[in-house]
Amino acid sequence: MAEFNHELLCVLSGFGGQGLLFAGKIIANCGLIDGRQVSWMPSYGPEMRGGTANCSVSLSDEAIGSPFITRPTAVIAMNQPSVEKFAGSVQPGGVVVIDTTLAMNGAQGIELAEGVAVHELAATHLAEEAGLKGLANIVCLGKLWSVAPFCERETIEAAIAKCVPPKRQHLLEPNLRAFQLGIDA
Repeated sequence: MAEFNHELLCVLSGFGGQGLLFAGKIIANCGLIDGRQVSWMPSYGPEMRGGTANCSVSLSDEAIGSPFITRPTAVIAMNQPSVEKFAGSVQPGGVVVIDTTLAMNGAQGIELAEGVAVHELAATHLAEEAGLKGLANIVCLGKLWSVAPFCERETIEAAIAKCVPPKRQHLLEPNLRAFQLGIDA
């Protein structure tokens, strides 16, 4: 059995319509499948598509005291305002995954805690180039999992399968491909 982080405090943030709440649900379902404690809290601006959207997901072997995450261990930021808002709050030794397609400055100029690893990839561009338009969120999720695994590979694949609704099963294989694309990036 591969070793993974037993506690994850993750903030996923970007524009509404980028699928960040969906990616957060996948992480939460990983915890449910593994029988861990889970908290998933969405937050979005008044206009969902195009407005700001983020969610906080906690996975732990211990009881979770609050769904609010002020010091995440990981951040996925899919636009520059999200990088600016959340990257500096990551705990020492944490991880920031940035989609540089819409966050072209990345973490430049942001004061990060000691040991925070920043992983930049043009996820939106990579997804579109691979014929996976609209799945940059899953590309970023794959990158996060590859650098800071929070569950077994089989668990996250099962969570993706669970989160893709029955009427959209034709999207399961593209989601799994996007996840692998993030791992390979």
